[in-house]
Order: sequence, then structure tokens, then C-alpha cells
Amino acid sequence: MSAVSASRAPYATLRGRLPDFPWDKLAPYKATAAAHPDGIVDLSVGTPVDPVPALVQRALTEAADSPGYPTVWGTAALRDAITGWAGRRLGAEGLGHENVLPVVGSKEFVAWLPTQLGLGPGDRVAYPRLAYPTYEVGARLAGAAYEAYDDPRALDPEGLRLLWLNTPSNPTGQVLPQEELARIVAWARTHGILVVSDECYLELGWEAEPVSVLHPQVSGGSFEGLLSVHSLSKRSNLAGYRAAFVLGDATLLGDLLQIRKHGGMMIPATTQAAAVAALGDDQHVEEQRRRYATRRTALRTALLAHGFRIEHSEASLYLWAGRGESCWDTVSHLADLGILVAPGDFYGPAGENFVRVALTASDERIAAAVARLT
Repeated sequence: MSAVSASRAPYATLRGRLPDFPWDKLAPYKATAAAHPDGIVDLSVGTPVDPVPALVQRALTEAADSPGYPTVWGTAALRDAITGWAGRRLGAEGLGHENVLPVVGSKEFVAWLPTQLGLGPGDRVAYPRLAYPTYEVGARLAGAAYEAYDDPRALDPEGLRLLWLNTPSNPTGQVLPQEELARIVAWARTHGILVVSDECYLELGWEAEPVSVLHPQVSGGSFEGLLSVHSLSKRSNLAGYRAAFVLGDATLLGDLLQIRKHGGMMIPATTQAAAVAALGDDQHVEEQRRRYATRRTALRTALLAHGFRIEHSEASLYLWAGRGESCWDTVSHLADLGILVAPGDFYGPAGENFVRVALTASDERIAAAVARLT
């Protein structure tokens, strides 16, 4: 081996920890859908397409003269906005600034949390059977073991350091009931397991009312051993701003804050100001909910009429749909109609007969998809 190739070996080892990037597999189907005479309807990625609320844009602009470094912990105004929102929306009681940690988008936090917790070989991370792939990626980056579950309480607690919950679920939209969450939290505390609940779609419940792990009926009035992850990407159309935050266990968040200070993991000052505006206004969230509700009804009706069945999907920005065939056959069928969706096996082998259909397209594109399905 040459000196150059030998020096690159550690990097190759790091790359080998990660799975192939799944979205690259969709490229040929995207090309097929794009060839439709009326253009593609891209329902594969849940990226917002509606305008950023005007009051948020104003706040961003007014904070543009920000020559100094922002702090990793965020401004006091941001921390006030987060705790105020959490009290209003989550029913969380007794939150202070020590229970808050702003993060640079929720995906960044999910991917790097196992590493920042100091997990590695001999430690285990668990996540739902159908899940956001970044839970696994985070474990791989840390060199920890990982496994999927149907019921977390059936897991062997030995060596299990981090338990991910996701309610409402991405991809299925399933909501965990309050009683089930409380049982999981009690079990995890008995075994000293950290529970981190990804709740980024919590404000988008349709046929069920999502509940946070920080709700006193779940947490028992204590944040010990609990973290709750939230994002402004979907509820406020701020995916491009990278604005998210974590709430919960003050001791753990204090430790993570120190680590993140060393890593320079800070939200830009302009985004912090925008987040304050977004968290202080509920009207734009309700307006966006109405948009998504209308799109959801139209797509759901059309998919059912086309022969699909829809499971769960009681919350979030997706419909979990199947036709009793391979997800890739469904992807191909819809691509021929000019509609691109995400194959269910992106989220685990249990999704092999389903596709994830996003509601994040313009009214005009949703109407085009409906017309092609009916």
C-alpha cells in the first residue's frame, strides 16, 4: 500500500460505517416521473413549499445586522420563546432555561447525539421498526450497536443506553397514546435508559392528538432521563433556516451544551430571531395546518379510489399507503403517472409493501396528482 493510500485508510473505515444514501436509488424513477407531459409531482421528500410567514421574514431581516458570534445556548429571548411554547403546546410544566437546548436542525441533533453522549462499542441504541434512517446513522457514527423494536419494553435492557421514540411517526404517522408513553418512560427509568422522543410533527395531528413525553401525565412531573426533540421546519415552513430545539433533563442538556460549545454548534443570530417570532405566533401554524389538511383529504381520497390502503397516518405530513405489492413496484407505477413517492423500505424492511406519500406540494401539484389517480 502506498503512503498516500495508507493515510486515507481511516477515512475509508469511517465511510464504511454508513449505509448507502438511499435517495440515490430514486433517481431513475424521478426521471420517469419528470418525463410526464404535465411535469412531475414530487411527493417523495417532506420539504415545505409554502411561504415563510411574513412576521418570521421580518424578524430575520431586522436581525440582519448581527456582526458578533451567536451563543450556542441561544439568546434569553429564544429560550423564553421555547419554554413558553412548550408550556402552551406540550403542557410541560416547570420548564426553565436550563431545560432548553437550541440545535442546528433536528437531523443534526439526531445524527450526532450518540457520539455526544459518548456511546461506542458495547453500547446499544434502539429505535422503532419503521423509522427515520438517521437514528441508525447516529449509532453507526458513534460505533454503537443498534436495533429496531416493535415494543421497546421487550428489549433486553442490558447495555441499552439510548431509546428513540418517534411520535407522530415518520414515515407512518402513527401516534403513541399517552398511556403507552407513560408505560415506556416508567420502564426505561427502571433500567436507567435515556428516552429521546422525536416529536417534530406533534402539531400536525389529524385523527389523533399527539402527546409529548414531557406532559406530566407521561413524565410524572419530572424531566429526568427524558429529552423531547422539536423543529420549526414543518410547522412554520422553516426547513431552510435550520431551527430546532431540545427540551428536558437539565443535567444532560447542560453537559450537551458544553460539548456543543467546543464544537461551535450554534444557530445563526438571524435564525434565532426568526425562531422567536415563529414560536410566539400560533396563527400561522393554524393556517398551515389548514393547507395540509385540505391536501391530505384530497390525496387520501384519490389514493383509496386508486386501490391503495392507508395505514396509521393519523398525524404528520405523510400518508403510509400500499397496494399489496413491493414498494418499488408501487414507486414504478406512480412514476409512470408522473408522481414520485418514497419507497417504504427506506425506513426499514417492515416497509417493503408500502410507500410514503408527502403532503408537501403546492395545491396545483396536489390537484395534478389527484387528477392522475382518478
